[in-house]
Amino acid sequence: MFKTFVRPLGYATLALTACAPLAQAEEQYKIAWTIYAGTMPLGYAEDHGILAKWGDKYGFDLQAVQLNDYIEAQTQFAAGTFDGSVAITLDALTIPAGSGVDTTVVLPLSTSVGSDGIVMRGKDAQLADIKGKRINLVELSGSHYMLARALDSVGLSEQDVTVVNTSDADIGSIFTDESTQVVATWKPQLSQILNQFEDTTLVFDSADIRGEIVDGLIVHTQTLAREPNLGNAIAGAWYETIAMLDPTHPEHEAFVAYMAEQLNTSPQDLKSQLATIDFFSAEESVAYVTSAQFSETMQNITGFAFEHGLLGEGAPDANFIGIETGTGDVLGSESNVNLRFATDWMLEAQQ
Repeated sequence: MFKTFVRPLGYATLALTACAPLAQAEEQYKIAWTIYAGTMPLGYAEDHGILAKWGDKYGFDLQAVQLNDYIEAQTQFAAGTFDGSVAITLDALTIPAGSGVDTTVVLPLSTSVGSDGIVMRGKDAQLADIKGKRINLVELSGSHYMLARALDSVGLSEQDVTVVNTSDADIGSIFTDESTQVVATWKPQLSQILNQFEDTTLVFDSADIRGEIVDGLIVHTQTLAREPNLGNAIAGAWYETIAMLDPTHPEHEAFVAYMAEQLNTSPQDLKSQLATIDFFSAEESVAYVTSAQFSETMQNITGFAFEHGLLGEGAPDANFIGIETGTGDVLGSESNVNLRFATDWMLEAQQ
């Protein structure tokens, strides 16, 4: 499934191998992530030694490094600063894959089922009422994609509305401005808006497009070709940690308390956030990336990306970047495959 990359040995390396044996430095792999309820298991795995344990099992140092800016995490991954990152599928396509970086989704982690939503002013508002309205959102984000899908569901397009790019730092309080009509955003800002402003209605959310706003853990394909056990270590640590979401797990309460503290919220509010995130088991991950729905979803995503110029200036159409599904089939260009959904490590985790 993966291309084989051969790293040439420099003269200094050859000289060292000819000398007396030296202690070999342990290989180190770093995963970039940013705080969100759906990614907190990765933070827990880092802070409680679970990632380190799985790295040790395969003979390398495995770390998760928290960054403050989500897009910065993706750009640093694309630049090679990090070996892995947590990204929604749209961003995995448009940032690393779109810039020519061969990228593999080791695991789909979770899908949003209400963590993202569209809120309109007015208690009895309907989605069809959105025509002609101004919509505040983080442009070209998952919220923007959700808006496009929502508009399509009522026979509208972005030409029927006005998109207003708004930072995620400001969007939680946007309804304090009386001119604000519609907001598309994600939790916890979504909950903040609905709780703070009574004269609003949630007219669409990600539960209506389940399986389309998906977090995945992406890794450079070249790195996995050299060290496939990196995928096994990531999968082992992730599935061990999300098992703690089960209320009967002995570490469940400590896990929830940790996540709530890191997210600066209460355990009750955290549970509300987690209720709108479906975490994939290994079996569900395999079923997802091998399904017909997955292929349809990726076509929706590539269509959105192309229409918004996110596949690069040279992209002639939405099929410019090849996407390898879990079945091994390629959507788009077979000569430019830069995004892969491999089942190797999900299947191994089921053993």
